[in-house]
Amino acid sequence: MSDTVEFRLLNEFQRDFPLCPAPFAELASRLGVAEKVVLGGLEKLRREGKISRVGAVFAPKRIGASTLAAMAVPPEQLDAVAAAVNRFPEVNHNYEREHRYNLWFVVTAGSEGRLQATLGAIEKAAGYPLLPLPLLEEFHIDLGFSLLGGKTKNVAVARPVKPVEPMNEAERRLVSVLQEGLPLFMRPFSLIAERIGASESDVLGRIGRWLEEGAIKRFGVVVRHHELGFRANAMVVHDIADDRVSELGRLLAEEPAVTLCYRRPRVLPDWPYNLFCMIHGRERGEVEDIIAELRQRHGLLDAPHEVLFSLTRYKQNGARYA
Repeated sequence: MSDTVEFRLLNEFQRDFPLCPAPFAELASRLGVAEKVVLGGLEKLRREGKISRVGAVFAPKRIGASTLAAMAVPPEQLDAVAAAVNRFPEVNHNYEREHRYNLWFVVTAGSEGRLQATLGAIEKAAGYPLLPLPLLEEFHIDLGFSLLGGKTKNVAVARPVKPVEPMNEAERRLVSVLQEGLPLFMRPFSLIAERIGASESDVLGRIGRWLEEGAIKRFGVVVRHHELGFRANAMVVHDIADDRVSELGRLLAEEPAVTLCYRRPRVLPDWPYNLFCMIHGRERGEVEDIIAELRQRHGLLDAPHEVLFSLTRYKQNGARYA
């Protein structure tokens, strides 16, 4: 299967997508097929749920505001509470995980004020207290997946999360269109430009600058890992001394098996953990072995930790900032 066009679209273009007026023609040229084959293949992958979109993955807190949040919900109420949380368009990921805090979701908004208002409204609608865990320091946030099994080592740099720069109206309009994904047409950036009243070159230039500045983490095919066979998804949390957390976070982030790594605040006494890693695998046992090996190799056997496997995926969408 690895030489098929669909496989190559999934595996090779999760990043480094061509930013040019006719990107799908460029992909077709690289793959040695007709442009309509690329467009048809991407449409089929989207219809099958293997990709959510083609487009931008925005960096948390670089555009707009966002936070991870957790709730402890009685098991018999979980489905109903998850449905109430999902009704908020600001919620883009919502998972059941194995823990007393069993509902975990990500909330994004155009500003910090809007984010706080949304968190309050979610708490009221759900009927249970919400534990906000905003990003403090990022080491690796990508969520790209190699489908060939061979993973390259990440290059990790500890980056404190800086206050966001307010978007101007033109940027806000561009984000509102980009968060839906690229239209699968021959000149997608021209269509976007038409929708927001800008030129095609302005749109391409702004996306390029956001990539250079890190506001967009990557631009390309956004895969849905569960549909591609990565069904074992574990969030590993550690309680690490504050003077060591940045160094350890950077080391863990460089591990090929780690798809996300970041520091979030402790919320004592309920939540003592400050270092978060995500590890995705095809089988639970495979992920457990990876976690055990990483903890031993990085001298973490004495560090308090928990492993929260995901059980139910209630929602998985792209973030909405505008």
